[in-house]
Formats: sequence, structure tokens, C-alpha cells
Amino acid sequence: MSTVLYSSPVFGPIHSRRLGVSLGINLMPAEGKICTFDCIYCECGYNRSHRTTSPRPTRIEVATALEERLQDMTYNGPKPDVLTFAGNGEPTLHPDFAGIVDDVVRLRDEYFPQAKISVLSNATQTPRPEVRRALMRVDNNIQKLDTVNPDYIRRLNRPHHSYDVNTIIDALKRFHGHVIIQTMFLTGTGGEESIDNTGDEYVLPWIEKLKEIAPMEVMIYTIDRETPDRKLRKASPEALDRIVALIEKAGIPATASY
Repeated sequence: MSTVLYSSPVFGPIHSRRLGVSLGINLMPAEGKICTFDCIYCECGYNRSHRTTSPRPTRIEVATALEERLQDMTYNGPKPDVLTFAGNGEPTLHPDFAGIVDDVVRLRDEYFPQAKISVLSNATQTPRPEVRRALMRVDNNIQKLDTVNPDYIRRLNRPHHSYDVNTIIDALKRFHGHVIIQTMFLTGTGGEESIDNTGDEYVLPWIEKLKEIAPMEVMIYTIDRETPDRKLRKASPEALDRIVALIEKAGIPATASY
């Protein structure tokens, strides 16, 4: 099984299907994964395969490494389209997440004011007011909502602790539109069960909740790299296009990455 762990606290830049030239900010240890989900499609692998006792990078370490990289990119390129909180787990778990967001905003404004700041999150920490306040300061507050079906969440995302999707939806509504929903669509099997979430059984109830959340945009995508569960398969472009059309019919802008 080939999976990817990212350097810490800064990696890339890489070319993102959705975001362009993206400089990554990884708030987790370089050799380990810390996440509240254990998704069967995660490119970083299963949590149990990458347990770590190393500390997360400190706020000072993140700011120092980021400024050095931005200085280098100023002279040597490329210019980043986006500075993205991503990497080996859930970025909003970092105890200094709000302060780090402040630092990234300051450094972005100094070196590449045209660049956007994005956070790729699984939304499990959005019920925390201090996390929501920090996320309101970034340009692209991208939050995962793969489904609203609790049984499917247990099979696909495998939350580590108690997870109530309605609590998460209520928290997403509190962004008052300053949120982008990202959703993974795929087919194949997880274990012996079908993992296909492209049919109306999953899509239509999810769209009803999207209407309540009223995000600025919905980004749907499918697997692009090797996954821990080898039986997973990409959703077809036709399936993704159909879902985009349904989202747009509901009055919400949507894009698909194949």
C-alpha cells in the first residue's frame, strides 16, 4: 500500500486539481497522522499505520518556515495561487490553530497579497466557536460533508469519537454562507459492502442539507491517488456531472474534479 505523508510544517508547492498552485501548511508531525476521521480513501493511509508521539510544530515554527518559503518564492517562484492548510490529518486540531491563521494572513498580505488562504477540514471541530471564528478569516473555508447518512459515515469516514452529523450541519450553518462544502464521491466496495454514494439514496438527502447550509460553493471530487482500501473505485465523470447539475438546480454553485 503506497500512501503519502507530507513534510511539516510547509510542503510543496503542488498543483491542486481544485485550487491551482498550492503551498501546503501541515500542522501535524511529518512522520505521523493525527485525525478525528479514519477515512478509507485517505491518501495519507489509515491512522493506525502512522501513529506518532512526535509533537506538532509550534506556532513559531510554522510562521518561521512559512516566511522562509514565501521569501524564496518571491525571488525564485512560482507564485502561489493559494496557501492551504492540509497535510497529515485535521488542521483545526492544533491547539494554536487560531493564532497560526492570524500569522498566515499576515504573511500572505506581506508577500503574496493576491493569494488565497484555504483550509481543508473534515468539519469535526466546527462546533467549537474559536475554530469557527478562525475559519471566518480565511478565503476558502472548505469543509467536508461526504454524506448525511450516519451508517455511511461510519463505513466511509470512520469517526474516532461520537459524531452527530446534525450537530455538524448546524455548525456549518453558523458560517452564514462563508463556507465551501467538499464531498468525495466514489464507487467500489469497502470491505464487503458497496461504498457507492453516487445514487439518489445518498445524493438527494445531502442536497436538502446543502440548501440549509447555503454554502458559497460545493466542490465534488473523486479519488485521485492510491487509497488504503484497494477495492475503492473512481466515480465516473458522468456521475459527477449529474450531481453537479442537481446541486446547481438547487441554486448552489458547484464544480467537479475528475
